Amino acid sequence: MTLPSTYADANCSLARALEVVGERWTLLIVRDAFHGVRRFGDFATQLKIPRAVLTNRLKLLVREGVLTREDHAAAGVEYRLTDKGVGLWPAVRALMDWGDEHYSPGGPRRALRHDQDGGLLDREGRCERCGLTVPVPDIRIEPGPGFDTAVPVPDPVSRTMNTPRRLLEPLTPQPPRAADKRPDSAAGTGA
Repeated sequence: MTLPSTYADANCSLARALEVVGERWTLLIVRDAFHGVRRFGDFATQLKIPRAVLTNRLKLLVREGVLTREDHAAAGVEYRLTDKGVGLWPAVRALMDWGDEHYSPGGPRRALRHDQDGGLLDREGRCERCGLTVPVPDIRIEPGPGFDTAVPVPDPVSRTMNTPRRLLEPLTPQPPRAADKRPDSAAGTGA
């Protein structure tokens, strides 16, 4: 059964928030924006999301002020988190922690570090080394102990997202490594 797009309880802030970020794919788009994904094609490649759904979700996030849509003549269109969007970080982080706790027996799939000193961040975003609460642009995300390196990474967007990098830093997809390439005979060209 599909949930209604508006909720009867107009006095519930959680219900209102879910109208913006509660649809399937929406928080994954926001997560990827934290990872530095900015282009429509990169969101589509990484998420394997139907293009029409991605278009609708991006329009909603722009309309609600979570993302901005910037049209650069030479570089094309980019989507970036606004301050309102960056304000979703605690919710995204809490869901990541919950998923690691209940669905990642090998430990956290992603480690969050203070980029300045390399200290791990606790659940509240405090650095274990310096004790500071680290703002989002100063957080480095990297594969954690529960990250499965055996899972093939077929696309350059995912490959880049799986390398240590600062949150919100623009994504520049990495070309395939020799180990990621398949011989033409195995690629299933259908010839």
